[in-house]
Amino acid sequence: MTFNLPLYLFVFLFSFITLQKKDKSNDSDFIIKILKDKPKDYFSLDSYLSKKGLSLKEAEDFYEQCNAVGYKIGEVYALNSLGKHYRNNSDYKTALKYHQKALAICKENNFIDPQILCLNLIGVIYRRQDDIRNALDYHQSALSLAKRIKNPTLENKKSISVSENSIGNIYITLRQYNLALQQFNKSLEFQEELNNKRGLAINFQNIGNAQEHLNLFDEALASYNKSLMYNKEINSTLGEIICKNSICSTLIKKGDYQQALKIIEEIYPIAVNLNDQYYVSQTLSNLGWARLKVEDYENAKNNLIEALEISEKYNVKHIQIEVPFRLAELFEKTNNSEKAYIFYKKGIEEEKKTLGQRNIVYVNNLIAKHDLQSKINEINNLENITKIKTLQLARNRNILIITLVSIALLSVALYSVYRQRLLKNDQRILLLEQQALQTQMNPHFIFNALNSIKLYIINNEQKNAVYYLNKFSKLIRNILDVSKVKEVSLREELNTMNLYMSIENIRFSNEIKYIERIHPYLNTDTIKLPPLVLQPFLENAIWHGLSSKEGEKEIILEAEKVSKNLIVISITDNGIGRDAALNIKKRKSLKRKSIGIDLTIERMKTFCNDFSGEFSLNYQDLIDEKGNSAGTKVSLQIPLY
Repeated sequence: MTFNLPLYLFVFLFSFITLQKKDKSNDSDFIIKILKDKPKDYFSLDSYLSKKGLSLKEAEDFYEQCNAVGYKIGEVYALNSLGKHYRNNSDYKTALKYHQKALAICKENNFIDPQILCLNLIGVIYRRQDDIRNALDYHQSALSLAKRIKNPTLENKKSISVSENSIGNIYITLRQYNLALQQFNKSLEFQEELNNKRGLAINFQNIGNAQEHLNLFDEALASYNKSLMYNKEINSTLGEIICKNSICSTLIKKGDYQQALKIIEEIYPIAVNLNDQYYVSQTLSNLGWARLKVEDYENAKNNLIEALEISEKYNVKHIQIEVPFRLAELFEKTNNSEKAYIFYKKGIEEEKKTLGQRNIVYVNNLIAKHDLQSKINEINNLENITKIKTLQLARNRNILIITLVSIALLSVALYSVYRQRLLKNDQRILLLEQQALQTQMNPHFIFNALNSIKLYIINNEQKNAVYYLNKFSKLIRNILDVSKVKEVSLREELNTMNLYMSIENIRFSNEIKYIERIHPYLNTDTIKLPPLVLQPFLENAIWHGLSSKEGEKEIILEAEKVSKNLIVISITDNGIGRDAALNIKKRKSLKRKSIGIDLTIERMKTFCNDFSGEFSLNYQDLIDEKGNSAGTKVSLQIPLY
């Protein structure tokens, strides 16, 4: 039998191409089936596609197909897949663009679970770049949203765990290692409950990281080895790279340089092959550090400089801080003090710049974290209250109706009582006004006034008679007019008092000098008071103060605003004073009672019931320089509003 190589080669190539086409056909059929079924749940879709995995080109094609048929969950999944591809290649700007686009679709369509996932993915990108503020904001937003869900699913719990893990990593960046441990332990409880090996691997890795920074090296190695075990079980190459980098740095800190170098040399080609520049720079940094410790200075320098270049290109902040210090140590050991100083200074500057910003952000965001927790607690409390109210609603409906009816009846009763009080108050005001009118229309006053005018007529003083008769008629008309109203302006009251003083002054042959002093800034048109309240005080000044006085007689009426809400009207006479007037009154056989003072006080108090201030009355006995009585001053304090 002749061996025909070209024929076998042709058959092999034909079979290979056929199988490839078959695989592609199967892939195409699989995608077509997904687009036909359109799973509504993001994580159901993930369970279909995660087994196969989408390449960058497949993720782009899948997005276009989902967009064409309006399959929004598929669009979100494709965008997140694209974001992860670019993130793993350290193209954070492009990755961020895809994840934010996915987040916008989630918000627009109210996809809560995928929205939480997107927030966490964006937070991871910011954390990779050491943008602590944005990283913390996004992870806290994801945590807050996840904790609002009443009946959390398995995926919700995973999201909570991811958020708490990420916040713990941020605390490590901020050198808050104990706070970080608290976050990781919370997350670990979730992962143990879920028996999620990937989550357990991540948590033990993070716990080891915090322990390493606290110089608990043996505990840290134990945690890293647990993480490595779980990563191997789930075949996570990235997890293995992370773990071995951490084990290497811990062994170096313990002084076991050869073992550290052996581990990092094994993992370096795997990290390069993975092509995630974040971890390539970290692996190079640890490789250079281990070689530095075993005095392989040339290779150490090359590794560290390459690590620094990659970290600066891809903005890996913690590598930009740690590598200059390692290079400074290297140049110091190789007796190049000038370069050692340059790199040491560079490390200090990067550390100050980064950590200074971090500390400020940490303080602000720690407050935000507590505020967030308070809000979460408040939301939980409100949810519990809502549940209780929902359960009680049916039972309370009748009670509510009865209560409302009772309140309505009580309101009617209270309003009736209030109306009765108003009516009684109005009746009382009316009665007082009637009494005041009767007082002002006292027959003695009218009789005496007419008698005084009659004397002018008898003495043939026609001009005076007509003048005062006109004033008297105006006074009577004013008194009759104001008897119909509850209040008058201060201007109207002063006009009436001017007329009253003119009539009373006839009997004293116009010896009484009556002066009004109204401050110019006082608007007498807007100030209101009950009618004829000043007359009794003027009458008292005339008959008790001035009637028995020899010589010059004077009454001064002043009005001024003493505060925003108060005016004071004072009536001052230069009479004999209250004590002398009282003695004269006691000696008289005919006791003449002062007209209307008590009644006026009662009227003013009733009038001011609804005002912001209170009415008050004050008497002041005036004394001259020799200590003799110089008259009396009566002050009425009246509220305005």
